[in-house]
Amino acid sequence: MLRRMTGSGGRPGADDPLGESLAAAVRRTGARFGGVYVLDPEETTLGLIALCGVPVDAFAPWWRAPYSVHGPSQDAVRNDRLVWVSSLEELARCYPRVAAGIPYQVAFAVHPLGGIRHRRGALLLGWAPGRSPRLSRRERGNIAFSARRVARVLDAQTLPPVVPDRPRFVRPHRDTPAPQSGRAAAEMVERLPLGTLALDLGGCVAYVNAAAADLLGRPAERLLGTQPWQSLTWLDDIAYMDAYRTAMSSREPVALTVVRPPGRRLDLRLHTDDDGTSVLISPHLASRPLGARPTPDLGSVSGAGSADTQNALTGTPSHSRIHLLMALAAALTDTLGVQDVVDLVAERILPAFGAHGMIMSTADAGRIQIIGHRGYDPAVIEQFDGMPTDADLTPAGRVLTTGASAFFADRGELSRFYPRAPQITDKHAWAFLPLLSSGHPIGCLLLAYNEPHPFTAGERSLLTPLAGLIAQALDRARLYDAKHNLAHALQQTLLPHALPTVAGLDVAARYLPASHGMDIGGDFYDLIRLTDTTAAAVIGDVQGHDITAAALMGQVRMAVHAHATAGAAPDQVLARTDRDLADLNASRFVSCLYAHLDLGRRQATLASAGHPPPLVRHPDRRSHPVDIRPGPPLGIGVGSPVYPLTTLSLAPGTLLALYTDGLVEDPGTDMSRTIADLAQHLGRAGDLPLHQLVDSLVRHTRPTGRHTDDIALFLLRPHPAA
Repeated sequence: MLRRMTGSGGRPGADDPLGESLAAAVRRTGARFGGVYVLDPEETTLGLIALCGVPVDAFAPWWRAPYSVHGPSQDAVRNDRLVWVSSLEELARCYPRVAAGIPYQVAFAVHPLGGIRHRRGALLLGWAPGRSPRLSRRERGNIAFSARRVARVLDAQTLPPVVPDRPRFVRPHRDTPAPQSGRAAAEMVERLPLGTLALDLGGCVAYVNAAAADLLGRPAERLLGTQPWQSLTWLDDIAYMDAYRTAMSSREPVALTVVRPPGRRLDLRLHTDDDGTSVLISPHLASRPLGARPTPDLGSVSGAGSADTQNALTGTPSHSRIHLLMALAAALTDTLGVQDVVDLVAERILPAFGAHGMIMSTADAGRIQIIGHRGYDPAVIEQFDGMPTDADLTPAGRVLTTGASAFFADRGELSRFYPRAPQITDKHAWAFLPLLSSGHPIGCLLLAYNEPHPFTAGERSLLTPLAGLIAQALDRARLYDAKHNLAHALQQTLLPHALPTVAGLDVAARYLPASHGMDIGGDFYDLIRLTDTTAAAVIGDVQGHDITAAALMGQVRMAVHAHATAGAAPDQVLARTDRDLADLNASRFVSCLYAHLDLGRRQATLASAGHPPPLVRHPDRRSHPVDIRPGPPLGIGVGSPVYPLTTLSLAPGTLLALYTDGLVEDPGTDMSRTIADLAQHLGRAGDLPLHQLVDSLVRHTRPTGRHTDDIALFLLRPHPAA
């Protein structure tokens, strides 16, 4: 069931710069529709904040796009480039998982919104099929100009754009001209025996004749200004909305049959152009009159049921239901951990079926273990969590023990079958779905409704296979989480548990694994005490993100430690370690920075093997990257590599910051600018304790806490009395 729309939105004007810039983009490029996406603060989701040219509810499946998956909007933002998809065939070739959920012929472009101070985002523009498969130079220029204009509007906002629960609708035209001879046209339409209804670009009823009002069973004044699926709840159905989307995207006539409760069948024909949709309504006929003009037909879509509020997912699986299942299956394949599965069910499946709450649970030692929920008070969840999996106590227990689904349309029905079930929630209808893997229940998915909800045969037939897909994703996710935790625990054992104490030297270090992804990395750091007044600090990054990288990282650490304690100079430590990697036939290269600290002479000698330059903050707060000439990375196989030495003064108050590229590298950005910006932040940070300064530096470059690469950061500051 789709969400309700409170209005169709207004025309953009001077008091709505974002709406005007979006509408202008649609007009300038000749697009049918347009939208503005922004990346949420956690950098997990691209959210649609404004939509122009199509009803907001019709675009509901694409309000949000997970940022981690491979998709056109995500690629445009991540790679800072225009993404052009000329057809559904090209979409299927380049983005097959996205295409699985879009059964409509459409061409679209996604352009990144560059220069936004607060967030990254993208401008989406879509055209009807049949246009040229190539963008001309002029069209590309118009798209880029429009994206810059939208970006400037977002930049000018005092506060960063917020991803709303639902995007707002923007009309593409400043003014809608009044039609000529409007009264005569209306009188003519009123005389027709057919029902006629006009929808504007926001999906709201702009005109309805008496015949249409009679066929739909609702007075005209109660239809005008509303969306049909809002005022006629029996039209609030995924299949009907899919037919509407098809008409809008193809601009071809679309025919479908609907059922007005309690059982009157109506034939609808949709004709869409740039100004809206005209709907012709007539009683259903078993056969068309001879000579009637054929129209593309989606097939009969039935909405059975006796209640006006009943969802119409009934009958045999239709074109739209198959694509819904394909879209959800494609989305589930992109999930990694258990939390990803929970989030996807909450964000995609709850709205699709009109549910208001969900609980996902597994069984552990004979008790229900809740692994995720939405729409429930935490106090209620606390009471349910840990309940026995008693098949006679709760439907969830029976599902977890028998693997059979259970549907309850109201509280009375639940009480008849489970009189002992606790009545501690405000929900009134429930679907308990088994999550089966290899024929055995591994969990239970509960969908709950705020009002009584008779479950149709169509809903049950769709929810059952969907639960199977969720179960497979959950099974993979649990294995992923277990391996992920094990891999990072292994990597932590290869890093120093505690750094040695060196008289006259304060140190602080952080290792942060990548916030998303299964792989483990080869980032490492170490502090080696050499004498009472000397020490060595080392930081490095092994190529790759797997067990091999982690194992090689351990070998490099041991080799560096051995050569350092043997008294080798910094350049020789790196050169000998490079030879060790050659002897090991290591197939990876390693970047490494080695610093010899002489606290007695207050001097540091550095050598770099292809590693990012360290930062230095002088006692007068001047901060900058160290001007160091790096040699080649270790293990690259260049014969006898040379690692030039760089000497720094360690006057009292000097601070050195060593780091790996995960702290400063982002796709599409200049790493040298990020390093320079980080140096400026270091200079402004003041005399914070080093453990606080480490956190401050990480927050500066990774304010959301999310990063796609491992991060190692190592700070060193000699005592003033050293």
